[in-house]
Amino acid sequence: MSTQSSTHVRQAVATAEPVDVEPVTIDADALPSTAPGDLRDLRAALAEEGYVPAGLRVEAEFAADCSIETQREADRLRSLLRAASQLGAGELVVEPGSVVDPAKVRPALDALAERADREGVSLTVEGDVAGGRAGDDA
Repeated sequence: MSTQSSTHVRQAVATAEPVDVEPVTIDADALPSTAPGDLRDLRAALAEEGYVPAGLRVEAEFAADCSIETQREADRLRSLLRAASQLGAGELVVEPGSVVDPAKVRPALDALAERADREGVSLTVEGDVAGGRAGDDA
């Protein structure tokens, strides 16, 4: 983190007031959908119950040795990244499970990490995906 960002964080926290809410990490399977209206409703319902979405967790499926299936899963993960951003969650946690071909999966996770940076969401890839950036809690 740069000095500039640290200064902004300290200034924001110095003027912040504590709120009595519980941060939660939501399992992606529990989302009703990734439609913006549904996510707004969920965020409002969580706030009403005293929760704030801190993260979104998803189990990714990269067990097929097929570029089309890898792309389909990457598209699903991008949709969930947008959902995390719309919920106001600061983190998307991806559990890649069994990865048949890391050479196909690595570029998809690297692209997801770049998009997460642009969306202001931290991407955490749990487990080992051979080589590269995304496995390093990008």
